[in-house]
Amino acid sequence: MNRRFVTKDPAAAAPRMSSPATMNEQLSLLNAASKRIGSTLDMFETGRELMDVAVPRFADAAGILVQDRLMTDGEFPQRNTDGTALVRRIAVGVSDPAPGEYARAFPVDEVVVYEAWTPYARCMATGNPILYPRLGRRTAEEIGRFWQRDSVSKVLEDSSFLVVPLKARGRVLGFVIFTRRPDSEPFEEQDIGLAEELAARTAVCLDNARLYNRERRTALTLQSSLLPADLYQPLGLTIASRYLPASDLVGVGGDWYDVIPLPGCRVALVVGDVMGHGIRAAATMGQLRTAARTLASLDLSPAEVLFRLNRMSQDLDATQIATCVYATYDPVTRICALASAGHVPPILVRPGGKPELLELPPGLPLGIGNEPVEMRELVLPHDAVLAFYTDGLVESRERDIDEGIDMVCDLLAGQNRDLEEVCDLTIGAQRPGHERDDIALLLARVRELNEDDIVEIALPSDPRSASKARRFIRATLTEWRLDPIADATELMISELVTNAIKHGSGTVGLRLLRGPTLVCEVTDRSLAMPVMREAGSGDDTGRGLHLINWLAHRWGSRLTPKGKVVWVEQSLP
Repeated sequence: MNRRFVTKDPAAAAPRMSSPATMNEQLSLLNAASKRIGSTLDMFETGRELMDVAVPRFADAAGILVQDRLMTDGEFPQRNTDGTALVRRIAVGVSDPAPGEYARAFPVDEVVVYEAWTPYARCMATGNPILYPRLGRRTAEEIGRFWQRDSVSKVLEDSSFLVVPLKARGRVLGFVIFTRRPDSEPFEEQDIGLAEELAARTAVCLDNARLYNRERRTALTLQSSLLPADLYQPLGLTIASRYLPASDLVGVGGDWYDVIPLPGCRVALVVGDVMGHGIRAAATMGQLRTAARTLASLDLSPAEVLFRLNRMSQDLDATQIATCVYATYDPVTRICALASAGHVPPILVRPGGKPELLELPPGLPLGIGNEPVEMRELVLPHDAVLAFYTDGLVESRERDIDEGIDMVCDLLAGQNRDLEEVCDLTIGAQRPGHERDDIALLLARVRELNEDDIVEIALPSDPRSASKARRFIRATLTEWRLDPIADATELMISELVTNAIKHGSGTVGLRLLRGPTLVCEVTDRSLAMPVMREAGSGDDTGRGLHLINWLAHRWGSRLTPKGKVVWVEQSLP
């Protein structure tokens, strides 16, 4: 039986109050209502609680219906011009030896459109109760025909029928139906006030639940828009992450994590923590995450990204302070560069070794000062695990930060386990929401690249190298079964190699990386960066970069200590 369809044994229930009810009986019923109704912020549960109170002490059967859009969106719909009412039945209560007829006639969670002539729609339109001391056969049959269910007219005929609006804060949320069987005392005028009082108390609880659900939906929508829905899985790394807000109710906070693709199949790993909780911290977090992604697209070093992010954060909101750790990883060289802005240190677990803290050059949190940021570089061994987190994971009132870091290190010590399992164990060990801070956790395991996914060749500074590059591209993509993009790739790389030989100096390098996309890189020793320009009608050159811009999924360039790299990226077929 549906948990919202409440049945009562008339013999075992509390005695029915006389009609009209005495003052003591009314007070007793209202006292029960104040204790029972509104114990949760679930609208269905609140409806069931009203049924528990009213049936059978006040009515033999009852039902509660609420405007459908309040359930789905938390918003009041515009009033229908034709007077109809779109409502959803959230609970039914009945004191009857055979409740099956009521269950068939009035199923819970049913969405109904009541026509304007029905007592239900008239009650909602006017905001006034409607009483039928005895519902005649004709009216019961009319309602039954509207329902197209014979069971409805059978249940309602000759019953005493009272419809009361659910009004809260000047709005009509829906209505409550109270009925008494033909063999019971009918409702009288004196009963209307008591029914309205029960409905009013229930309506306030329902409206509180509506407001809570609406705010929670808003918060969850904000969270889902600010945090990455699906983390990018880069070449050479396995990524796992978790986010746990400080409040189990609100669901958002100021912590964030991100995995940002960089040219050359490299990747940036970011974890940050905005001081404070709730919507304001989440909004600042969203701005900083967007700013970090924008700076990452410039392919800057971690130190430069955090320095510029600090400047941006002071422009966004000078009163908000945040910490952040930013790292870049190259899957080919396995070099990881890291910088920190006042953030807790990452943890590195080497294969077969104990977890160790990566002591980074200290930096001020974002939003404080204008000091330059330093960074550290290290080579990560195969199968190593790198853990980024926020201080909510390791610090609390009951333990200091060192104890918390030791706990995380213990969990990471068994680093051969699946990263998702480690994340679950770590988050599962946290305290309830009212006792913790926001938590963000990002784990990355180093995976050795397949030798077949990386090929490179050195080309002499000779015009004939362009044809050699085309043959190399064609052979490699045929071997990788990427023939559908071979022609376009061959054309673009031929253009880049020709430019490198013409405008650069020394040996030209060509490298192909097969990861989530196909990346082709051409290196030379010139510091002059390629720039697209409009070629004149009589010019023989100047159109190559326009061609690349048209053919490539993405392309760009970056400086290196010995020159520059120009890269093009192709989506895999």
